[in-house]
Amino acid sequence: MVPSSIQSALDRIGSEPDPSVRALLLASLVTATFLEHGIELVVVGGSAIELLTEGAYTSGDIDLCLLNRTSVGLRERQEIFGRLHAVGGPRNWKVAGLHVDLLGPVESVARTPFRVLDGPYGPIRLMQPEELLVERILVSEYPGPHPPARDCARKLAAVALNGGMEMDWTEVARIAALPEYRSEESTRKLLEDVRRELGTHSTPDPNGPADLV
Repeated sequence: MVPSSIQSALDRIGSEPDPSVRALLLASLVTATFLEHGIELVVVGGSAIELLTEGAYTSGDIDLCLLNRTSVGLRERQEIFGRLHAVGGPRNWKVAGLHVDLLGPVESVARTPFRVLDGPYGPIRLMQPEELLVERILVSEYPGPHPPARDCARKLAAVALNGGMEMDWTEVARIAALPEYRSEESTRKLLEDVRRELGTHSTPDPNGPADLV
């Protein structure tokens, strides 16, 4: 993108009143800018959940991991973010009023593909919701109770159970049972609680979480 196009995008992001739309716009811009340098990014954590749930959960920042690289040199990082008129570094920057973190190579055990959203400046690759759900549940309990992570997991589960997004429940069960997570019971309990609150005894997905609840 030429400097004038980047400035126009930053102006649009800065004037957008909806925080979730701002996050989507900025994720698209940052992803496109890094891709011009041959670097593929994946939105992870609460940031990915915000975009997947269309704002049912609000993260407040954008967390990114590398897909095709194990690292990006400090000079290269600073130069790329410099094109976006960012301030900060070496791992956290502020762009158009939002915090952006570049965390390192993506870690995923999910067999489902990354989700891809269309963005105005280019596609946005998101962490798989199946792993995001189990990850948030684990973080909500260890190393100690963490209510924000549990709230995040509940909102992601509620959107999926209501049919607002596709979720492979068989994959959720598989991930929860892996040694990396060992969260089968916690996952089952959270889904039971969310379904009870929603007042549903089945999900719109015929392959719903029958083995989890």
